[in-house]
Amino acid sequence: MTGLYDSFNRLINYLRISVTDRCNLRCIYCMPEGGVSLVRHEDILTYEEICAVARAAAELGITKIRLTGGEPLVRLGLPHLIRMLSKIDAIDDISLTTNGTLLSHHAAELKSAGLKRVNVSLDTFRPERFKLITRLGDNLDEVLAGIEIAKTVDLNPVKINMVVMAGINDDEVAEFAAKTVEEGWHVRFIELMPVSHGSVMGKHFVPASEIKKRVEVLGKLEPGPPIVGNGPARYFRFPDATGTIGFITPISEHFCFRCNRLRLTADGKLLPCLLSQEEIDVKQALHQDMSTEGAF
Repeated sequence: MTGLYDSFNRLINYLRISVTDRCNLRCIYCMPEGGVSLVRHEDILTYEEICAVARAAAELGITKIRLTGGEPLVRLGLPHLIRMLSKIDAIDDISLTTNGTLLSHHAAELKSAGLKRVNVSLDTFRPERFKLITRLGDNLDEVLAGIEIAKTVDLNPVKINMVVMAGINDDEVAEFAAKTVEEGWHVRFIELMPVSHGSVMGKHFVPASEIKKRVEVLGKLEPGPPIVGNGPARYFRFPDATGTIGFITPISEHFCFRCNRLRLTADGKLLPCLLSQEEIDVKQALHQDMSTEGAF
């Protein structure tokens, strides 16, 4: 048996790398209004350190990398990191998750550097709601422009992630779903997850089963093949639609048994599980010049 397997015999081939803990938005389901305590700049992994971890991970069987934040595009020189990662022979897929506010300015350079595709977080088409949900955002038009430019430069498939919240944006579910027919969008509806600093979980939670019912006012969904990517979504489509609809169900239908990923924090902690307190200080290992075996 080749590759990297965990104690549950799950193949681990996907590494999510947070390049920064900073974000230019304050989404209500993600962080408190005043933000979070930020890691000191000198404690953030350098791009060279990130690449060292990625190379070690590739030697063990990691083939796919996703860059996240915070908001990854607020970190300067991100295309340089992507160029470095794209030179690692075993890595065959580099993707990015972004809130889209800066995407239109960087999409072409990101593609040229070796980025394959993007996921864009977008929870509403209403400017006033966009500002409510993001707290700081009055740039919805820039997000929509970024989505279109990402498609134009072939960062495809562009996936749109919508966190559905009762009484906040759940009345837009059908509108998002219609985009898969009208414009070939790939939309993923995500159940709201509890967060330690948030108070929106309880009364605003909408299970995927209810979201699916609201989507099907437009027509009957049929199972669709997974599109390019490594996530936990289950995919459907309307007949004759060029786009797809995915459901990500961290609450109502756990998908731990299909987990294939590790996570690296911006300050160098390797997390085998996002919901566990267990972590490995990879930054310390790098500074001690440990071997691949010792670091992992």
